[in-house]
Amino acid sequence: MSTREVDLCIIGAGSGGLSVASVAAQLGVRTVLVERGKMGGDCLNYGCVPSKSLLAAAKAADAARHAARLGIGLPPPSVDFAAVMRHVHGVIDAIAPNDSESRMTGLGVEVVRGEARFAGPQEIEVDGARIRARRIVVATGSSPAPPPIPGLEETPYLTNETVFDNEVLPEHLLVVGGGPIGLEMAQAHRLLGARVTVLEAARLLGKDDPELVELLRLRLRADGIAIRDGVKIVRVERTPGGVAATLEDGERIDATHLLVAAGRRANVEGLALERAGIAYSEKGIEVDARLRTTNGKVYAIGDVAGGPQFTHVAGYHAGIVIRNVLFRWPAKVDYRALPWVTYTTPELAHVGLTEEAARAREGDRLTILRWPLSENDRAQTERSTQGLLKVVANRRGKVLGASILAPNAGELIQLWCLAIQEGVGVKAIAGMIAPYPTLGEISKRAAGTFFLPMLFSGRAKRLVRFLAKLG
Repeated sequence: MSTREVDLCIIGAGSGGLSVASVAAQLGVRTVLVERGKMGGDCLNYGCVPSKSLLAAAKAADAARHAARLGIGLPPPSVDFAAVMRHVHGVIDAIAPNDSESRMTGLGVEVVRGEARFAGPQEIEVDGARIRARRIVVATGSSPAPPPIPGLEETPYLTNETVFDNEVLPEHLLVVGGGPIGLEMAQAHRLLGARVTVLEAARLLGKDDPELVELLRLRLRADGIAIRDGVKIVRVERTPGGVAATLEDGERIDATHLLVAAGRRANVEGLALERAGIAYSEKGIEVDARLRTTNGKVYAIGDVAGGPQFTHVAGYHAGIVIRNVLFRWPAKVDYRALPWVTYTTPELAHVGLTEEAARAREGDRLTILRWPLSENDRAQTERSTQGLLKVVANRRGKVLGASILAPNAGELIQLWCLAIQEGVGVKAIAGMIAPYPTLGEISKRAAGTFFLPMLFSGRAKRLVRFLAKLG
């Protein structure tokens, strides 16, 4: 069997793998990219792109439904769910050329289609052909991992990989999982006209700040979504009308469709990682701070590396690997300023430490800054005042974390990402000039509250009176 020699081999053409491959090839590195499925991976085909496209349609329907609050009279929106799904796939098709095999080939990447498995520490096999590389990057992502609910294997259900192929609006969608995917899909389907019930075994959006999560819960319930968290499903089953779930207390919930959005597993099966001396578990491949596996010639990035499962993390990982592999610069991951966003209406965004995590680390040496959307003039003009900015800082004004519930919170959180990453304190944010009227003013206003106790203290008042006497 002949063996091809290359400089770099990437397994997986998702966002992280594509980034590494494109940069390496443009720098003149002999690069092979192996992909067994669709180019673009989960984000383009089953995740970020289609879900946000569906949410865009849902928001349009919701805006039409509530236009009267702005004095605009519109008939109730008519939802053509099949047309909505055509819109979703149209967006995928519009973005797909950026991730396509032809584009990668044009950049100088050799794209190999097939199943990759390790044949040795620096060798892989793809459909009988061998590739030997100086460095290998595993970027195989993750897949839905349905929870062990009795009856699930015999019951028809959707996941994020199949829900966008459904062209019939569910009469009643039952969502298992109260994380970001579950809540985004729940609200999207509800705003498009479906009845929706969400079941969550633990706490709704368990990684986010409970104070803001409760505000979001109120909005979702106002939309008509039934939310049940802290419940255990003891059985699901197929019924003549669709599906049914039985809870631990004996309650039975009947629905027409079931969406399972609870749990994901790293795609490590079939890679024969043990042949390359690579340690892994069901959570993913073991890596160090430089994203090296236990085989120093092999790196792992994105979901398969067992860390935070976000597309932007895969892109960040790609940059770390590029610096390590191509420039021999020992770059390390740093998640202190890692943001994440749940793209509901309103959006919920977070970066850094939550109040709970900060108190566990800092004790009571904290300052919590808040600014409600109801005190923001731009929010008032758009009649969208349900939301809050919450900042966690230490006593010296160093920003430790921030959470935002607001329209476009994913955009607003970026200032606080920069503050944490670069060590910018609340003083600088309070002193910046913010355009009026904008939602972004909430950051300046919240930061300014840090100084209110000093500004209106007795000492400050005495100083002002003394200066006044000077003329």
